Amino acid sequence: MARFGLGLRSKVIVLSCFLFVLPWLGYEYVWEMEKYLRKGQEKTLVGTTRALATALHERPALFENASQFTDKVEKGRDLYAYSIDNAIRLDGELGDWQPYQELMWQYHGQYLSTPNPEHDNADLSFRHMVGKYGNYLYAVFAVRDDIVRYRPKNALGVSRNDHLKIAIKTPQGELTNYIVATREDGWVNAFELPSLQPYTQIQGYFRRTAQGYNIELRMPLNMLGNKLGFAMSDWDDGQQQRHLMATSNVHDANRLGTVLLPSPEIKRIIKGMGHSGSRIWVVDKHHRVLAQSGTIQHADGVWASSLQENEQQVAWQRFEERFLHPLYYKILTRPPSDFLDTLHDVAALEGSHIANALKGKPASNWRLTPDNKAVILSAAYPIWGDDQVLGAVIAEETTNGVRTLRNKALEKLFNVILAVMFIGTITLFFFASRISSRIRRLRDSAEQAIDEQGRVRGTLTLSKDSDEIGDLSRSFANIVNRLGGYTHYLENMSSRLSHELRTPVAVVRSSLENLQMIATEPQQQKYLTRAQEGVNRLNKLITTMSEATRLEQSISTAKKEHYDLQQVVHGCMQGYQFAYPQAHFDINISDAAIPVEGSADFLAQLLDKLINNALEFAYEGSAIGVSLERQAQHAVLKVSNQGPALPADIGEHIFDSMVSVREQDKQQQPHLGLGLYVARLIADYHQAQIKAENLADGSGVVFSLTIKIIQD
Repeated sequence: MARFGLGLRSKVIVLSCFLFVLPWLGYEYVWEMEKYLRKGQEKTLVGTTRALATALHERPALFENASQFTDKVEKGRDLYAYSIDNAIRLDGELGDWQPYQELMWQYHGQYLSTPNPEHDNADLSFRHMVGKYGNYLYAVFAVRDDIVRYRPKNALGVSRNDHLKIAIKTPQGELTNYIVATREDGWVNAFELPSLQPYTQIQGYFRRTAQGYNIELRMPLNMLGNKLGFAMSDWDDGQQQRHLMATSNVHDANRLGTVLLPSPEIKRIIKGMGHSGSRIWVVDKHHRVLAQSGTIQHADGVWASSLQENEQQVAWQRFEERFLHPLYYKILTRPPSDFLDTLHDVAALEGSHIANALKGKPASNWRLTPDNKAVILSAAYPIWGDDQVLGAVIAEETTNGVRTLRNKALEKLFNVILAVMFIGTITLFFFASRISSRIRRLRDSAEQAIDEQGRVRGTLTLSKDSDEIGDLSRSFANIVNRLGGYTHYLENMSSRLSHELRTPVAVVRSSLENLQMIATEPQQQKYLTRAQEGVNRLNKLITTMSEATRLEQSISTAKKEHYDLQQVVHGCMQGYQFAYPQAHFDINISDAAIPVEGSADFLAQLLDKLINNALEFAYEGSAIGVSLERQAQHAVLKVSNQGPALPADIGEHIFDSMVSVREQDKQQQPHLGLGLYVARLIADYHQAQIKAENLADGSGVVFSLTIKIIQD
């Protein structure tokens, strides 16, 4: 019965699947390497900030105007001049301010000079910011006012109408005030207080809107010190000021808000470090940004840039990008080319690392971008002056460079692993194929050397290979040779026995015959008769063995001829009916001629053996069935009898030599089990198939011979 199982090659392929552990080990190794790279990046970035801070140490003049004048910075009160990318066109349209809308601060009732809980923002409120471009400071005011009162045309004063008051502390430390009041929409200049002389250095534009009005101003940076404030005055009836909303107290120099301008000197110092692949910030002790260099989108350190410089597009890389990268990046993540940056333009920076740096301790911090696409590393280092912290240097980088390096390492590692797995699997496959083919050849040779009846018909070729399979092949060859010699001895033993025993039997027979002639006592005659029967039985056994041996020798030398199987069977059955008049035969023989190739005499002997076997086992009074049927390519001869069934475990061994199913105590004649063995020899000579089966109803046994018909 065939059993399902894996072959040697299949087992090797299954075992080679363990090679898939290699990519996982490689991935874990590179992932661990990435952790150390990140630590290295963190140390490198801290070193960058330390180098920058070293260039700024003990230079308090760079920070005097920024932070030495106040201990606390208040949003909205203390102003920050953002860097503007382009010059502002003064037209009151606010279109140039559109990119900076989120930076404008909203001033409402909280900023009234006289608190009023019932204040309505529709009466007066405004959005405001200041920016720096070139040598000018720009200011914008988007004012919401339900009633706009212009300056009367015939009025000598400028304060009894809606106006903007500007308070500036000059670089010399003096507090100066200016008023912007207009009679109509259009270009405006400031008036210096208290002389009310026009001050053309402050220029601007006034434009009426549906909600109120817009004011855009421009003033030179050289007139500014470290303090600046604006106050919006609302006059509705021309007799009494109704509202005054200010960024800070413009009447008291001590309470005037500060203004911070990005330091151009600090920016020049850190500009060179912008080429290091980092975004650099410098903040004062109030977290306010003094200078900034670089962009975070390109701040991936030196990791990725060094790789890109060595890249060359060769055929292998094109193949890798087209076929392997889509597979690799099922588990890898590409560094994002764009991500959300909320710190691209801010007035102040916050964070635990910055707070620690302003306390004098270098620190670093990791954070995710708001869209969770990139990881940003920030490192901060304190700037010292006179044993005090003046500010801090902050350097930022993304982990894109490290991730790119990790991906490159994994790509190369995966390439090597895939090559090793492919070559290893192919090598193992061919190795297993060679081994399995050698084993199959050994199996086929062993099967061809021994036939189905266990007779040795050939020899095995000695293998010259020095491995275990070669040694097994040589062992099998020696075993088959020894088994062949022993089998040949057994096959010839019957002929030798019959030859050697025939002479002693003849001597014993003649002696018994002589004794019978001289014996007079009845008791002696009785023993002599019994001895004579034993000698006759022994002689019959010797004759049977001699017959089988002669038949084997005859078959080996006999030539085949064509004859009609139908005529041979028909003639034999006529003879059996005369020879066994007490037996009943049920004959069904085809009338058509059945030409076959072989020997008619041998086939008659085969039929004799089958008939004798059927007569010996048939129940008394039962019929012996004999049929011959012609089919398309074969003829089937069947001999059946009613009698004991074949044992379940006898199988094809019933046709082996010296095999008998007769019960020893019921045998009347000596039997060596050679009858059916002779029948099989004759069937093999005719290249026919003979088999024995129990009848379907279990009432007896049928022997069938299937022989090939010679086509006319």
